[in-house]
Amino acid sequence: MIRGGHMNMSILGAMQVSSRGDLANWTIPGKMVKGMGGAMDLVASAARVIVAMEHNARDGAFKIVNECSLPLTGKGVVHDIVTELGWFHVSVKGLVMQEIAEGVTKEAVEQRTGCRVDFSADLCPMLP
Repeated sequence: MIRGGHMNMSILGAMQVSSRGDLANWTIPGKMVKGMGGAMDLVASAARVIVAMEHNARDGAFKIVNECSLPLTGKGVVHDIVTELGWFHVSVKGLVMQEIAEGVTKEAVEQRTGCRVDFSADLCPMLP
């Protein structure tokens, strides 16, 4: 199913996503891991890749960045990112916020994101 190109969409988590849609989700240097697993197949074969994750790491570090510092799972593979702050689309011009969570301000989004965020002219509230 996966390698045959029969998947329309993959939804997975990430440790980092760049504003160009690069994905790092399989290892943190210095930690013991067995390997990348099936994530590489999922992002390479799906027509659309959505990342669902917390907006920042536990220590407050940015997870949405200009350039990933962790080893990549895929380059330019992410189409959309969903966090507790809202829904972001990865466009050729960079990150565009499409929906914003209730009670979240544009300023808060900019402060908690490690890259430039453009806001859609049609920015709307995120459904609960």
